[in-house]
Amino acid sequence: MWGTWVNVLAILVGSFIGSFIGKYLPRNLLETLTQATGLGIVLVGLSMSIQSSNLVLIIVSLVIGGITGELIDIEGKLVGFGQKFEQRISMNGGGKITKAFVSASLVYCVGAMAIMGPLEAGLRNSYNTLFSKAILDGILAVSMSTSLGWGVALSSIAVLMYQGSLTLLASWLQFYLTNDVIREITASGGLLIIAIGLSVLKIKDFKVGNLLPAILYAGLLSFWLHWI
Repeated sequence: MWGTWVNVLAILVGSFIGSFIGKYLPRNLLETLTQATGLGIVLVGLSMSIQSSNLVLIIVSLVIGGITGELIDIEGKLVGFGQKFEQRISMNGGGKITKAFVSASLVYCVGAMAIMGPLEAGLRNSYNTLFSKAILDGILAVSMSTSLGWGVALSSIAVLMYQGSLTLLASWLQFYLTNDVIREITASGGLLIIAIGLSVLKIKDFKVGNLLPAILYAGLLSFWLHWI
């Protein structure tokens, strides 16, 4: 778990720095940083999405995942949770914290490093991948929190739960998380990260929360195709 704890600490430190600096930066500079962050997120998503070797699988996963998310109303539940949380701490702004939390959590928890890092830690006691991810996540936390606010820091909870669970379940999950499964999970998650980038750039506001089941479907379909 040491690697995951370092990752969490890097996100918290980066979020604190970004939130603190953001208050003292000129509005024009903040807009430029927001654009740079959005473009960077899109680039991360593109680099992940092009890894897919089965575009039909990804499209089907997005469609089925979107239908599932709408029926469950994941986005609505997340926004409601964020509003209640903000009310308790006497802040205004609707779902701003929720948006920051969901966006950052997806960026940090989806990808090959977020899967392979915890597995390596659990199976081989190797933390190199997680330490490298911690550096990248910390830098990204600075830029994201500058534009999205301190809600980015809350994503450290998701990282701790997600990566910690993978580490503890490493010996069991290694059978299911084949290279094909990891590749398609990464690709589908990459498309959602692109959606986040476009939202940050104010090009189009996607209901990313309702598309989250697509990642699960991509993994399940990939695993099924691998064994038929």
